[in-house]
Amino acid sequence: MKIFLILIDMKTCKIILIQIILLIVSAVGYAQKNTSIKISRSELENKIKGGWAGQTIGVSYGSYTEFRFQGTFIQDYQPIPWHDGYVKELMYSWPDLFDDVYMDLTFVDVLEKYGMDAPVDSFANAFAYAGYNLWHANQAARYNIIHGIKPPLSGNWLHNPHADDIDFQIEADFSGLMNPAMPYSASAVCDKIGHIMNYGDGWYGGVFVGTMYTLSFVSKDINYIVTQALKAIPKQSTFYQCVNDVIKWHKKYPNDWEQTWFEIQKKWSKDIGCPDGVFTSLDIDAKINAAYVVMGLLYGNGDFGKTLEIATRAGQDSDCNPSTAGGILGAMLGYDKIPDYLMNGLHGSETINFKYTDLSLNDVYKISTSHALKMIEKNGGTVGADFVYIPFQTPRAVRYEKSFDGLIPVIKETFNHSNCTEIDFEFEGTGFVLRGDAVKKSWNAPQYVFDATFYIDGVKEENAKLYTDFKLRRCDLFWKYNLPQGKHKVKMVIDNPNQDYDVRTLDYIVYK
Repeated sequence: MKIFLILIDMKTCKIILIQIILLIVSAVGYAQKNTSIKISRSELENKIKGGWAGQTIGVSYGSYTEFRFQGTFIQDYQPIPWHDGYVKELMYSWPDLFDDVYMDLTFVDVLEKYGMDAPVDSFANAFAYAGYNLWHANQAARYNIIHGIKPPLSGNWLHNPHADDIDFQIEADFSGLMNPAMPYSASAVCDKIGHIMNYGDGWYGGVFVGTMYTLSFVSKDINYIVTQALKAIPKQSTFYQCVNDVIKWHKKYPNDWEQTWFEIQKKWSKDIGCPDGVFTSLDIDAKINAAYVVMGLLYGNGDFGKTLEIATRAGQDSDCNPSTAGGILGAMLGYDKIPDYLMNGLHGSETINFKYTDLSLNDVYKISTSHALKMIEKNGGTVGADFVYIPFQTPRAVRYEKSFDGLIPVIKETFNHSNCTEIDFEFEGTGFVLRGDAVKKSWNAPQYVFDATFYIDGVKEENAKLYTDFKLRRCDLFWKYNLPQGKHKVKMVIDNPNQDYDVRTLDYIVYK
């Protein structure tokens, strides 16, 4: 009888304990859902302005080093130019430098015209038919969209060999600035727009950057911003693992960013997707460039100049990386805390419209603040005359996805042919990418479009348009993944050859 009573008591205690735990968990969850961040409207605008100004300063700071240092960092003895009015000077002499800004502005403009719930096609069409040149994942997506492969397939690695490239990572700043302290909301924006041109690690780059921006409204601790933002990325992804390694190496080598740079190179410099980067020193992969951004932020530790310098000296995409780092730091510190010598470089540029847009920095300061206020209200916050109350969202991981799953590049075979009308090659593996282009033989000739038919193992696989127009070009001539392991034969036939134009092949990459 005593044993029975004891068992009852133990069972009762267990039930009560479980109930208490559930109540605590429920209360914590309720508190997290209902934690409100109070910020003055003037400070909100100050941070948003800081984000846009910091981004613009950063891309200008790293301008002339972009992809000139591949697989090496920029030595201390090499100066990085900066002077008063530098940004204005670049906006007139090299307007295409600001591609990561005007790509952002393309999406900001769509939101302004069609609202915060603008459909994905409005974003896709806006950049696909824009007047600016594009590269890598963006250009592959542009070609896909124009030819009927719509989002999210336009960014999927099966349709876009550049799916893991940096493109959305350098264009996602707006998603965080319009969602202060609201990473779930920013990730939803990234899901919609980021899959237009990227997938997997390429998409995660934008989610991570957008989340860091959202947290810059919550904290002035850069370590907190980086580590908490990483919680938005699935742990099993290589993007998470790469950035997490940088955090660990920063702790191990707290005063030596160059050592951390070497550790990044040893472990994470193997690009398997981008056809331009596989088997070369070029690395436009999102995760390694995100590693350089994080390295700049952590070792810079809130110092604007030091942050930009490290993110730039890391090399590779060394204008976009300081642009990302500068934008996050600008949002964290605020426009009025950007050092004078950097602001002097911005002098005279804030009223100038970025090329291909009708927007200046002064315009986007106001528009982006307006979008943030709308998103705060949309997510249940309150906008008052002097203060706003933002429902703070703690970061949580988005879904897991992986590009080029199981693929290993085994060879890049030189395959130089000009005036192609019919060519073929054989390989053994599970996939390939054939690189090449269509060009005019005379610079003043009108544009031409080749009709190409591609075959694999004697079976027609695809008809494709090969444009000599750079804006409409197909990034890579032909590719196919997930073939059965074994020997395969690829053939390309040009159905409308023209002696005044040329289809050239460069090489092909084989995967197993």
